[in-house]
Amino acid sequence: MGLTFHMIKPNLSDETVDALANSRPEAALAKGVLVQAKQDLRRFRTARDRIGREIYADAYTWVASDDFWWPYSFLNVCEVLGLAPDVLRTELLAEVQLGWYSRSRRIAQRISTLLRGSLASVLGSRARIGSSHHSNRPVLAN
Repeated sequence: MGLTFHMIKPNLSDETVDALANSRPEAALAKGVLVQAKQDLRRFRTARDRIGREIYADAYTWVASDDFWWPYSFLNVCEVLGLAPDVLRTELLAEVQLGWYSRSRRIAQRISTLLRGSLASVLGSRARIGSSHHSNRPVLAN
C-alpha cells in the first residue's frame, strides 16, 4: 500500500473535510474518527476526573502515533481524507498547547485575585485598627 500525501493549508475548514468525506463511506468514517479526536482533545484537555483524562490521553496518543497497521490510525485517516499528517498533527497539538497556556493563565489569575483579596482584608483590618487607636486617644494640651 503506497502512501501519498497531499499538502493542504493548515487551517482546513470543516466544509473541505465534509466534501472529502461525502465521496466514500470509508472516508465518512475516517472523517468521523478525526472529528471525534479533535473534539476529545478540546473538551477533555482540562478534565479532572479519571475518565475524562483517559479520553484525552487516548485522543492525544492517537494523533501523535505513527502507526500504519490499524486501518483507522491517524496516518491512514489522513491518507483517506487527502490530508498532510504533519500539518494536521501540528495544528491539533498546537491547540492543545494553547489550552495548557490558557488553563495556566486562568489558575494564575485566580491565585492573584485570592492573594489581593487576602492582602486587602489583612491590610484593611490593620488600617481600621490603627485609625481607631488614633481616634480614641486623648489629646494632651500643651
